[in-house]
Amino acid sequence: MRVLVAEDELWLAEAIATGLRREAMAVDVVTDGEQALERLTVHAYDVLVLDRDLPAVHGDDVCRTVAGSGTGCRILMLTAARGLGDPVTGLGLGADDYLTKPFHFPELVARLRALQRRAPLSRPPILQRAGVQLDPSTRQVTRDGRALPLTRKEFAVLELLLAAQGAVLSAEQLLEKAWDEHADPFTNAVRFTIHGLRRKLGDPPLIHTVTGVGYQLVER
Repeated sequence: MRVLVAEDELWLAEAIATGLRREAMAVDVVTDGEQALERLTVHAYDVLVLDRDLPAVHGDDVCRTVAGSGTGCRILMLTAARGLGDPVTGLGLGADDYLTKPFHFPELVARLRALQRRAPLSRPPILQRAGVQLDPSTRQVTRDGRALPLTRKEFAVLELLLAAQGAVLSAEQLLEKAWDEHADPFTNAVRFTIHGLRRKLGDPPLIHTVTGVGYQLVER
């Protein structure tokens, strides 16, 4: 999952980003509404974690713009207000979910995963193919019952390949979804991550390279 965190309190934004990266998510951070709208035109985010009280462009206006854009990006709105009116207003603007500060981090992760499952190309809570089972909520992966100790990037790439259900994903698509904006587009990170995944998945090989196109996870 690729997430954009729009929060003007930088310490909180970085704390959220650090925690989500530990959950194998790719995360970018902005601190005002203008930056948020600009990034959303450049990258295809799955979820926007949006503070309602943003400078430059107010969070309400960002929410309204994103909800009407048709991109499919889900919106989780954050606010320090606890009154009933705030959630009602936020959801009315097009937010998909609402969370008040302070919040428990596991709840934020659970809500993001739930929003991911509600995306236009929805996915089941547990992904399975060719004897591989991946549970995003617990970050547990097995092949034929054997536990696989994956790195965060290996987990993220495998999750994308499983969700693709046999479709070929290019290195650019994997880089876009599993890495943040600081990733070098000419890096070999995808190739090295695929190499590590193949080694840990073992035989018979499941990840095939489609020359000149990308990678796919095939049935045995």
